[in-house]
Amino acid sequence: CETKTKDNVFVNVVASIQYRALADKANDAFYKLSNTKGQIQAYVFDVIRASVPKLNLDDVFEQKNEIAKAVEDELEKAMSAYGYEIVQTLIVDIEPDEHVKRAMNEINAAARMRVAANEKAEAEKILQIKRAEGEAESKYLSGLGIARQRQAIVDGLRDSVLGFSVNVPGTSAKDVMDMVLLTQ
Repeated sequence: CETKTKDNVFVNVVASIQYRALADKANDAFYKLSNTKGQIQAYVFDVIRASVPKLNLDDVFEQKNEIAKAVEDELEKAMSAYGYEIVQTLIVDIEPDEHVKRAMNEINAAARMRVAANEKAEAEKILQIKRAEGEAESKYLSGLGIARQRQAIVDGLRDSVLGFSVNVPGTSAKDVMDMVLLTQ
């Protein structure tokens, strides 16, 4: 049955009806109704065409059991007078128009691409942060190394000045420093 939803989307709704003639009303089933299948189909189409236009496309998918129940209730009322029992009613397929399906798939694909782009950007951000942290740690350690190197140079100069001052009497620390700087 083709019908239009509240949001103007054409859908084809396929229903499956399981029914049987009641044993105690076999005469009614045989003589009162000549085209059982056609009559049931007419009732099904009528209920679907009355129910689906009240719903948006997404709601049609979500409420297919309610639509099936409405079809079953209407059929039960109508067909019991003719000696038939409605055993089960199922909405087995809801097919939107091909253009609508394609558009829905494109929307879903775009949403997934957007999520993937966000995840990729977040991963790149984390990578850059880790790279910057590593670079900062490297510079910090390099600075510590340079500071220790300079401290060792200062300690060496001090030891040299003290040693020279002790071994050569009459020289001041300034004289020794001037001489060391001259030789460098």
